[in-house]
Amino acid sequence: MTTTITTPFEVAKTKTQIKPAEAIDFSKIPSPCFLLDEARLRRNLEVLEYVQKESGAKIILAFKGFSMWSAFDLVRQYLPGATASSLNEAKLARHEFKGEVHTYLPAYSDAEFPEVLELSDHLVFNSFSQWESFKPQVQASSRHVSCGIRINPEYAEVETDMYNPTMPFSRLGVTKKEFREDLMDGLEGLHFHSLCEKNSDTLEHTLEVIEENFAEALRQVKWVNFGGGHLMTRSDYDIPRLIKVIKAFRERWNVDVILEPGSAIAWQTGWLVSTVLDIMHNEKDIALLDISASAHMPDTLEMPYRPNILHADYPGKKAHTYLLGGTTCLSGDVIGEYSFDKRLEVGSTVVFDDMIHYTMVKTTTFNGVKHPSIGMLREDGKFELIKEFSYEDFKGRLS
Repeated sequence: MTTTITTPFEVAKTKTQIKPAEAIDFSKIPSPCFLLDEARLRRNLEVLEYVQKESGAKIILAFKGFSMWSAFDLVRQYLPGATASSLNEAKLARHEFKGEVHTYLPAYSDAEFPEVLELSDHLVFNSFSQWESFKPQVQASSRHVSCGIRINPEYAEVETDMYNPTMPFSRLGVTKKEFREDLMDGLEGLHFHSLCEKNSDTLEHTLEVIEENFAEALRQVKWVNFGGGHLMTRSDYDIPRLIKVIKAFRERWNVDVILEPGSAIAWQTGWLVSTVLDIMHNEKDIALLDISASAHMPDTLEMPYRPNILHADYPGKKAHTYLLGGTTCLSGDVIGEYSFDKRLEVGSTVVFDDMIHYTMVKTTTFNGVKHPSIGMLREDGKFELIKEFSYEDFKGRLS
């Protein structure tokens, strides 16, 4: 009897044993520290491997969401390549990931393009003007680089404009009105990215719009890159629907399909461990931590969103409520109000959940605050300190 896979966890549950967060002694982890759980990362990769096998699509790692290169040895066991959004990421993909390099920049510069071209296997252009500008260099290259154009479907189910690539006046991709089928010679693919942590139903809706608006272009290309935003490792993600949608699209248009998720790979794979430095009172109890919302998890202010904290809840839900703040001089460096069963004290450990994707990649050295170390909880349960940051790291950012 064949078991039907319906959730991401059913894909990986028999292969990888996950240690519950409650069984981890976070007080033994140096603070502050981004802590990646190797077993959780492998579980996510097993899900992606299953989707690749069943759908025939190729899934690559989006560095903009996760570029912890000390974990690449594991990631490359499951994924064939990576996607870069800058020359530096393209270098990291070629030299550290050592797989296929897919590159997309909103605009290439004359100074950097020759090196980007040399590093890349796939190259996506944001506009036909850029394609026309750099096409001679592509054609003169001694190696074949498969090129594509990014399209803007002008359809998205993204609530926050900052994360919506199809918002009005978007600079990302070519709209139907501006599309130039007469300039498609030499282009082998289409690329779109209009999802943000969405389920497969959103992808299906988006493809319906794309097929209606870009049908002629679809008949001319060899591959279509569906971009990122496919949160296929979230517990409620509809894996069978994703596979069905991809297979049907490949068969209808006779194209290869590429997905490049950012969040899905490192989703729920680790934590940001912090320590209480001080408790003060100003109408409310305030706990100052050795991390910063502004410098270490800026999405909490940009999105904004409320990060989860282990063993904590909304204010008033538990016995003791605190306003949690960071250590920079920015007045708004405030994470939010949380309640705890026990009183927080100087030295108490506070652990932020799901802090590996789109977090480490966005950190800064604002105010020169101590940058969290990077550590890994290996599959055998042992902690490995990967990187500590020093004054020289801070100093090296400026001159």
